[in-house]
Formats: sequence, structure tokens, C-alpha cells
Amino acid sequence: MKLQQNIALKPYHSFACEEITSFFTTVSTKEALIEAIDWANQNNQPYLILGSGTNILFTQQFIGLVIKMEFTGIQKLQETSSALRLQVGAGENWSHFVSYCVQKSWGGLENLSLIPGSVGVAPIQNIAAYGVEVSEHIVSVDVFDTLKHEWVTIPQQDCAFGYNTSIFKTAINRYIVSAVQFKLSKQPLLRTDYGAIKAVLHARGISNPSVESIAAAVIYLRSNQWPDPKKLGNAGSFFKNPMITTNQYDQLILQFPTLMAYPINDHTYKIAAGWLIEACGWKGVTKDQVGCYKDQVLVIVNYGTTKGKTILDFSEAIIQSVKNKFGIVLECSVNIL
Repeated sequence: MKLQQNIALKPYHSFACEEITSFFTTVSTKEALIEAIDWANQNNQPYLILGSGTNILFTQQFIGLVIKMEFTGIQKLQETSSALRLQVGAGENWSHFVSYCVQKSWGGLENLSLIPGSVGVAPIQNIAAYGVEVSEHIVSVDVFDTLKHEWVTIPQQDCAFGYNTSIFKTAINRYIVSAVQFKLSKQPLLRTDYGAIKAVLHARGISNPSVESIAAAVIYLRSNQWPDPKKLGNAGSFFKNPMITTNQYDQLILQFPTLMAYPINDHTYKIAAGWLIEACGWKGVTKDQVGCYKDQVLVIVNYGTTKGKTILDFSEAIIQSVKNKFGIVLECSVNIL
């Protein structure tokens, strides 16, 4: 294991704040991962597993060991005339992996094109976009169980997938994702029911869409709404869409008739966090070199601050204003350390 000390984390997370970590190492094999964890335990150092760093905000120095996952590889496990299974290393770039599948006309993940991050983060967050959740196409997840100190494969039905969550997220620090198995289709049922995709396809005169044309539409939409983290520091959507009861919804809709909400079941509504934030006047607001992105208010952007705490303070001001106006407490979708 190559151990480095007092390493700046700026190159390793998309907010690009200048926090440091006491110790840092990269791992690309199972043996190297276990060696790193054992070193941390033996030296009484907490450790942090880091993927591509596109869903994390460092607000202070990390006193411990940062372990950067670089497990790579795309392996075909099984193939029939209509479908196939792939095993993909956790360190593979998610967007590149989706592009790889789209180029081969393998359907299932095209609606998740251009999402920043690594493959290992996909099941943790149960990433979703344009009507598709990644869990719909996951067969199983290979992990290191730090509690049992052994490698296990967790089937899809045991992953406790939900909105922006999974067992890998709720069982904090227990499971370290090393690889994900996906099921893809050669005869896919294409998902074009999302309004924005329909509009792009219609504008392009496409009445019989393909995996490629849907991916192109999604890339167009994301490129026009979401800033590229390589050019402008951000972690995508900073907040989750909150869930409220039907009674809460009935009261709010009387006061705010244009409230953007979606019924989940007879008892629950999902509220568009972006609508709440914009209604509080945050769109395009910038303070202390941090702001809400001009085209997507859900995205908090680093316009030049070196401190993650400044970004955190900005997000907390948004949360407080939404609570004051609507009585709803927004939850961050970004991991804050």
C-alpha cells in the first residue's frame, strides 16, 4: 500500500474545496482494499471510501485515511439473443459506462446518461433520472462487509432500494461496493414517458426512438440544465425532493395553488424541491462565491470559494428559508463531512 500524508482533496471531489486529509491511498484490488482497512484499524484511524467525489462536500480536514476506489473493468457474464449481464468495477466512470452500453444498443441505462460519478456510487444512491432508477437494472452488488470482514454478493431484492437510498447508504460504513452486476436488454422497452424527453424527440422529428436517440435527448437536456462539474464546482442536485403527508399537501395547496407535487400513494406526496427553493427567491442568487445555478436551482455551485463550510452555510440558509415559508425541512442528497 502506497500511503501519502497531508494530501489536498481538491482534485478528488467535484466541489474542489481545499480541505486536506491526514492519510490518502488508492486501491484497485480486493487485497489492497483489505490492507488499507486493516492499516486504518490497527492505527486507530477512521477511514473514508471515496469514489469520484461527485456526491460529497468536505467542510473540514479529514483526520484519518481516505481510500480512493479504483476498481475497474467491464466483464460480460452472460448473453442471450435478447439480454445480457455485465459485471462492472466500482471505479469505472458512470457516464463512460452508459455511453459504452448505448454504443452497443444495449438498453436500460440510456435515461441515466451523463450523470457524473462512478459505477460504485450508482447503487448506493440508487441514482435516478427521467423516469428510470438504476435499481431496475441491477442484478446484484459485490461488497466487502466490514462487520463480517468478508466479501459478499447482495442480490437486488436485498439491497433495500428506495428513493435516493439503499442498504449501502443506510448501513453506514458497513458495505464497500467493489462491483455491480447489471441486466441489459437487446430488445429494450424504451422509456419515453418523461415529458422533456418526449419534447426533444418530437422537436427532432423522431417518432420511432432508439437507445441512441433517447441517450442523445437526455444528454441534450442535462447539458442545458446541469453545469459540468469539471468546469464549475458542484455535486449535482444538492437536495432531495421531500415527502409530505396528504393532509400537509391539502393545506399547502390552498395557500400555494401552483405548488409542484406528485402523489406517491393515498397518504404521501413528493414535492419538487426546486419549486420550493425557487419560490423562496434563490434562483441565481450568489453569496461569498457560492450560488444557485442559473438554470437549475437545485444545484449549488462553487464559484471560487476554497472552503466547504461556506457552501454548507449557503445550503443551510436555503433549508431555513424553505422551512420558514412552507414548514418543510429539506434534506441534503450530498454527503457532508
